[in-house]
Amino acid sequence: MQTASTPTHCPYCALQCGMNLSPLPQGGVEVTERADFPVNRGALCGKGRTAPAVLSSGVRLTSPLVRSGGALVPASWDEALDRVAAGLSSARTGYGPDACGVFGGGGLTNEKAYSLGKFARVVLGTSQIDYNGRFCMSSAAAAGTRAFGLDRGLPFPLEDIPRTGCVILVGSNLAETMPPSLRFFGELRENGGTLIVVDPRRTKTAEQADLHLAPRPGTDLALALGLLHLVVAEGRTDEAFIQERTAGWEDARSAAMAHWPEYVERITGVSVPQLREAVRLFCEPETAMVLTARGPEQQSKGTDTVGAWINLCLATGRAGRPLSGYGCLTGQGNGQGGREHGQKADQLPGYRKLTDPAARRHVAEVWGVDPDSLPGPGRSAYELLDALGTDIRALLLMGSNPVVSAPHAAHVEERLRSLDFLAVADVVLSETAELADVVLPVTQWAEETGTTTSLEGRVLLRRRAITPPAGIRSDLEILHGLAARLGVEKGFPTDPEEVFDELRRASAGGPADYSGITYRRLAEENGVFWPCPSVLGGEPDDGEDAALDAAEADPVGEATEPDDLMGPTVHPGTPRLFLDGFATEDGRARFAAVSHRDSAEEPDAEYPLLLTTGRVVSQYQSGAQTRRVDELNAAAPGPFVELHPRLAARLGAADGDPLAVVSRRGRAVAPARVTTSIRPDTVFMPFHWPGEGRANTLTNPALDPTSRMPEFKTCAVRVEMVRP
Repeated sequence: MQTASTPTHCPYCALQCGMNLSPLPQGGVEVTERADFPVNRGALCGKGRTAPAVLSSGVRLTSPLVRSGGALVPASWDEALDRVAAGLSSARTGYGPDACGVFGGGGLTNEKAYSLGKFARVVLGTSQIDYNGRFCMSSAAAAGTRAFGLDRGLPFPLEDIPRTGCVILVGSNLAETMPPSLRFFGELRENGGTLIVVDPRRTKTAEQADLHLAPRPGTDLALALGLLHLVVAEGRTDEAFIQERTAGWEDARSAAMAHWPEYVERITGVSVPQLREAVRLFCEPETAMVLTARGPEQQSKGTDTVGAWINLCLATGRAGRPLSGYGCLTGQGNGQGGREHGQKADQLPGYRKLTDPAARRHVAEVWGVDPDSLPGPGRSAYELLDALGTDIRALLLMGSNPVVSAPHAAHVEERLRSLDFLAVADVVLSETAELADVVLPVTQWAEETGTTTSLEGRVLLRRRAITPPAGIRSDLEILHGLAARLGVEKGFPTDPEEVFDELRRASAGGPADYSGITYRRLAEENGVFWPCPSVLGGEPDDGEDAALDAAEADPVGEATEPDDLMGPTVHPGTPRLFLDGFATEDGRARFAAVSHRDSAEEPDAEYPLLLTTGRVVSQYQSGAQTRRVDELNAAAPGPFVELHPRLAARLGAADGDPLAVVSRRGRAVAPARVTTSIRPDTVFMPFHWPGEGRANTLTNPALDPTSRMPEFKTCAVRVEMVRP
């Protein structure tokens, strides 16, 4: 048994907090403080501290399961993998390659996400692959790419936040979703800076703000445009910055000027004096930031909404400068890396476009295949799930639980049940795994080595601390075994470092260039920010290829030092983006000419209220893992309906009374939680639970036309008392 502590990272959110795993005498590990990692400096939330509980054999899967006589029963690995290969092969033979679907997850390591995308396109030949990160950051990614030419959640490290003058935090309750990050905002205020929080609820995060704006759900776009209108009207634009470093200002300005303050007040419910105060707080200091999260992004107009907040930064010269800029608070553990290396429907590794002939040639050469053999873009996540059982007949799903997490979840569950074949690889028997024909038990973060990329764009090394139980395999081993059974004997290594070295080759020269990053560097430097090409200041060349070859020849702990490997031109990584220019062809950022529009579903006489959804501090995403931890369940035992006292009085409801929330898609029942922290026209439900309290039974799958993000954050509902 290993006796020394192993430095690694939390398996949950995109902070990827540092932690040490220390062995226990009776077996297993405990989490201990790791103060050297700058993001959390040893601090952890309850989820991170209790993460080893899910390693227990009484909690997690320990054997493959196959369906027999209607029930899931234990099976050997050979039988399980043979069945998966047969199910995928049957669909492909009977209906064509696109009858096979692949659905990934934002919690998969970079190595797994890369291999899953390669498996879909090389082994199955299918275009039908996407992942649950589409439900998280896709609108911010689309808006960031449109404005800056590059999507990286934060273009600066978190440590810059306390040194800026003002932060507008839009639609993030990070006090509950990312508790260790709250200290950066506390330090901001201690240093004399100000915090503005935009949220329809007075959350624990909003309680820390100097100014809280509580717009009606679905009106963040109008709010941002109203603020920009005031910036122009009050003469607070940075004309020199606009002239020298941007394009498209006149059209964006004209669109914003149609959103005068009184009009925006009527739409959002945010008063004109509050709008003016927000502009003053944002514009008076020399530096400022706007950070968005799921609130403005999970809308059918999420890309335009984020674009409007980016416009505010550009118009005031608060982008591409030290201690200023726009950033997205990526949610899932590897939500950033997961969208960079090929498990998205339209991407190849290195954040390359699947439609770009040069990108196809480069990646095909790395993979040893004909570029013409690579399929084109496929369906986005919800569209893929909606096509199950019709166009898509067999599905391989890794690291996701859409029965709980997808919008219009009852419909998605029905589509999953209609498949000819479903295989799920997961740590636990999730609600989605319960529907599968084959369930494959996989290793967890403490039992495997691999890389993730945090919300800062910092590539990190998770290290194996313990040996997994007998009967468990890694996702890489599963893909290797399936590829071999489907006729591809080579190209799917099981060693994560070998996969990462191939990923480096595939990403070289792309927007998300990892080619200068090695496991050795990650271990020694506490992570490396991408882009990080192998050679400073140039495209990959023969020298870079030699460096990559040298790196691949050395295992972890024996690798050549970076300076020895690449000489004095070793790239240090890029903690701060855009200081010398934006990643567009001409180096200029692009304004977005956008205007307010209604949400896909507005209240009416039958459904007079708005529902918004979110998370609580003691659960995570679909709850598949956290709901199996006693301490977390004691703190957050189940769903609830948060409503204002005025609405409660109209209903005759008190705390704890069962309420039914009804939308056009279904009905969810949960106890009332009466509070003045929410708008009277809005109710809130957390989305971590299945069953009758499943919030996503209600949510609207209306999609953003650019990002294909569903509208999780607002839909029309009514609330009813549940009578005994």
